[in-house]
This record gives sequence, C-alpha cells and structure tokens, in this order.
Amino acid sequence: MKPVRVVIFAKAPLAGLAKTRLIPALGRQGAAEMAKRLLGHTLREAVAAQVGPVELCVTPSVDHPIWSTLTIPKSVLLTEQGEGDLGERMARAARRVLGAGESVLLIGTDCPQLHAAQLQQAASALQHAHAALLPAFDGGYVLLGLNQFDASVFSGIAWSTDSVASATFQRLAQLNWRVHIGPTLHDIDEPPDLKWLPPAF
Repeated sequence: MKPVRVVIFAKAPLAGLAKTRLIPALGRQGAAEMAKRLLGHTLREAVAAQVGPVELCVTPSVDHPIWSTLTIPKSVLLTEQGEGDLGERMARAARRVLGAGESVLLIGTDCPQLHAAQLQQAASALQHAHAALLPAFDGGYVLLGLNQFDASVFSGIAWSTDSVASATFQRLAQLNWRVHIGPTLHDIDEPPDLKWLPPAF
C-alpha cells in the first residue's frame, strides 16, 4: 500500500497577510486570530487522521519568527511554498511528494468542516482512484488527493474563483483518471461564511 502524505498549505497568521477578506468583519488582528484557529484545527485533524506523514508548507519562509510562536506538533515537517502562483506552488509540492513514491493529500486551512474522517476516506480512495477531490461550496476545493503527477492539473486555473473545482475536475477527466468526489464543504473566506463556523470555534 502506497504511503500517503498530507501537505497543508498555509499563510502565516499575521495581521494584514492572512484571511484579509475577513478584515471588514473581524479587523486585521481578528482575521489573523481566525487564521491561527483555523490552522490549529487543520493541524490537529491532519495528525489525528493518521494516514501518513503531515507536512506544513508555509509562506513566508520557515525562518519567519511567527512559526516558533505557534503550537506545531513535533511530528509535522515544516517546508516552504516558494515562488509562483498557487498552482505553481502546489504543483511543486505534489511533484516532490509523488516523485518520492508517496500519494499526496493537498489541503488548505480554510475549512473547519474538514475532519480526520474525511482525510481517511480520501486516503483510502487513493488506493483505487487516481485522484480525490473534496469540493467547496464557493466553487473551489478543500482537498485534492493525487496518486500521480500531471502539470495540467495545476496550470491555467483561475485561482480564487468559483470555477476552480470544475476546471480541476475537467483536467482530471481529460487525463482519464478515476476520481473520487467527496462531500462538498464550506470554506471560511468572506464575512458571510462566518455563519458556517462550528459553535465555540
């Protein structure tokens, strides 16, 4: 059975950098605090899923002092996203992980509805599918799992729009890959999304 690595893409929870679209509702510091809580949730669920190694792929650099102030489990490897748009950064991470003989689950930190059970289901699906996709209600996706690499999955996508998931699925279909589609979940990106936060989050 191929090992599965969970790679979490995260911006540092700094005021003015993270969750900027929530600033009108929460203020700069409040948006940064929300980013910190979402990151903590994602790390806990990824480790709890126990599907394989967990990697936190960050921007800015791993040398930024913010990372030493956060509670990051010792088992989690810290790596850098590097340059380029989101597609280029995700493609680089996916190519590296898949090239090392592992499957990969790429996730962000925007979805408090993403739990260990869904990560386990996606990892299990990759035992018989080429890819796994968990769409978001805003048209993006919460998770992309891959068993093999093809650059077309990440290139020419209009990131941060409502066409991301459909365009990605179309690329996967063009490759004739078997795709597991999981439940559609809510991201927390804009002020109206705050209603989807779990109680006492």
